[in-house]
Parts: sequence; structure tokens; C-alpha cells
Amino acid sequence: MTTKCKITIYWSEIDNAFIAEVPELAGCMSDGNTYAEALQNAQIIITEWLETAKKLGRAIPKSKGKLKYA
Repeated sequence: MTTKCKITIYWSEIDNAFIAEVPELAGCMSDGNTYAEALQNAQIIITEWLETAKKLGRAIPKSKGKLKYA
């Protein structure tokens, strides 16, 4: 199961780790010691989030894609 969604990665001083958030999937986030690890973990958690939503019969949001302007 794949989906295309935005992943925001930033450094958290509090957590002393990179945080990867998936804003289109409520509560979907991960972390990692490196940027690459946070991204890899986000890809895993996205798959798990989607599998769980499907099993529970929850709606899976459509990807909003890139903002046209900021």
C-alpha cells in the first residue's frame, strides 16, 4: 500500500532527534537520530497508519500535494 503525502522533518532540541510529521495523516509521526533515519521511519509508519485505517474502516485522506503558494 502506497500513498503520496507531505513529510515535514525538523530537528527537535527537546527530543534530541529529527522529527518527521505527516500532516495529512492525523497523529502520524516518527523520529530518528539522523534526517535519513527519520525519513525511513516515516515511510514505515505511513504504511502502518494506512494499514490500520483500512482495517478499522476509517477514511484515508486524499493527498493534497504541493501548495500552489505560500
